[in-house]
Amino acid sequence: MPRHHNINGTNVQFTAEEETARDNEEAIYANGAFDRAIANLRVQRNRLLAETDYLALSDNTLSSDMETYRTNLRNLTVGLTTVAHVDAVTYPIKP
Repeated sequence: MPRHHNINGTNVQFTAEEETARDNEEAIYANGAFDRAIANLRVQRNRLLAETDYLALSDNTLSSDMETYRTNLRNLTVGLTTVAHVDAVTYPIKP
């Protein structure tokens, strides 16, 4: 289906060059989907780790449940290779 853009209130069909350029832009965006998804996952994971960082200071004793929680958070990204894998991630429950 041909694409159009609005020029001065008139719908004008894309030229062949514009179609090719738009197809390339969409392909580049689609190819970056995994990178965006994993980056968002890491931001969330890092936020959750930061919330418990004070518990891991040298003057505190980290409970085994909290240690497991933090380890599970750090390991969230291991083995993820597709956007579907990232979308299926379940965050561990904070003890």
